[in-house]
Amino acid sequence: MIIYKTPEEIEIMREAAQIVSRTLGLIAAEIKPGVTPLQLDKIAEDYIRSQNAIPGFLGLYDFPNTLCISVNEQVVHGIPTDTPLKNGDIISVDCGSIYEGYYGDHAYTFEVGEVKPEIKKLLQVTKECLDLGIAEAKTGNRIGDIGFAIQQHAEKHGYGVVRDLVGHGLGKTMHEEPQVPNYGRRGRGKKIQNGLTIAIEPMINLGTERVVQLDDNWTIVTEDGLPSAHFEHDIAIIDGKPEILSTFKYVEEALAKK
Repeated sequence: MIIYKTPEEIEIMREAAQIVSRTLGLIAAEIKPGVTPLQLDKIAEDYIRSQNAIPGFLGLYDFPNTLCISVNEQVVHGIPTDTPLKNGDIISVDCGSIYEGYYGDHAYTFEVGEVKPEIKKLLQVTKECLDLGIAEAKTGNRIGDIGFAIQQHAEKHGYGVVRDLVGHGLGKTMHEEPQVPNYGRRGRGKKIQNGLTIAIEPMINLGTERVVQLDDNWTIVTEDGLPSAHFEHDIAIIDGKPEILSTFKYVEEALAKK
């Protein structure tokens, strides 16, 4: 069952998302060769708690950390480690918060130092996929229109679109109905209506779409070992149109200062 949100609930969710956005901005300022994912995780937990919020991932389904940090061929759900980041790595940082009982959920894939041109292109196209998917999240459309737009753009560039993991509804729980795949057919799926709140999150691979799970029972990696990119925004449908509750503004400001 889809739980549609009131304007008041959406405003609370906006603040939950903005807390995550500001957290990612802090993380962006710290990412460089030699930094460890566990150091980034501590920064995130401390900041979220300072905002009268709770880390949304910590303890969720028994996940052990505040951030999911997925490096290179890791797609999502990577557990932060003490292995230093290296020049040329990319890392997806996925973060959640709980504010006044509602979740924010938001992700960005960062470059560590100088990365190869083909990796830069993967990140750029994945971010474009997110924008194209968001543009389809309007009344009169269906969930399949979002996935269709993402899939078409990614596959046009020869990339693999992950099937085993999808975006999702968001609210008082992290994962609500409907599921929001990054692939699909136009005109299929649930109707998009005002009050819908969803997380749209393209997971796009440089090579195959196929993924496997590591023995830690969390980390998802590409089957062929090639890199993967992941970007995510929280969206509410207001007056028939998609409104982005999260923002990349803080990330972009931090990266511009580097």
